[in-house]
Amino acid sequence: MDGTIITLIAANTAFVGTHFAMSHPLRAPMVRMLGAGGFTAAYSVVSFATLGWVAYAFKAAPGADLGGSGDAGWIVASVLTWLAMVLLAGSFAGNPALPTPMAEAQARAEPKGVFRVTRHPMMWGIGLWAASHIALMWSTRTLVTALAMGILALVGAKLQDGKKAALMGDAWGEWSRKTSYWPQLGKLLSVGALPLVAGTVLWLAGSWAHLWSAGIPAGVFRWIG
Repeated sequence: MDGTIITLIAANTAFVGTHFAMSHPLRAPMVRMLGAGGFTAAYSVVSFATLGWVAYAFKAAPGADLGGSGDAGWIVASVLTWLAMVLLAGSFAGNPALPTPMAEAQARAEPKGVFRVTRHPMMWGIGLWAASHIALMWSTRTLVTALAMGILALVGAKLQDGKKAALMGDAWGEWSRKTSYWPQLGKLLSVGALPLVAGTVLWLAGSWAHLWSAGIPAGVFRWIG
């Protein structure tokens, strides 16, 4: 195996592993030792350092070293990315998973918007974005990094359920009973106009910017650019 790919695997493992460790088993002892502010600072430093390592290792690894999945792969990737952007766009309002004083009240309210699809729209947005890049079969470095980010998002969402249940008790239990971990895509059209429109705008903007950031036309611009 190419040495740059081994380095990239190590970097992604460090990023995902430290994130899980500091978010779950190490969180309480670190807060006791460093205080809330110190924990946040340490968490940020480690996260940015390991993410920087991922970016450096990704750039050093060979690109476009796989055969690709052709137009079929691009169609699948475009649809998955659009779904990801819709979920992401609607994930910031009324989300009891976010650290807010209103979290308990939000958890006891009736699910609205993208929360009718899944209680983890932000995490599934990242997970679907990762899946879209895996579907392209474009390069080993993309497969490694997308797989790592998908694991971080979707395993992290499952672990978050346990953490929130411990922190919020009955409120999170009620939210879990009313919502689904797995996306219920049949309910996508019931999320309302705002997430659908905002997500589509994000998808178009991101697809357009993809050419300038990665040098590869994506989304509809793959065919009309």
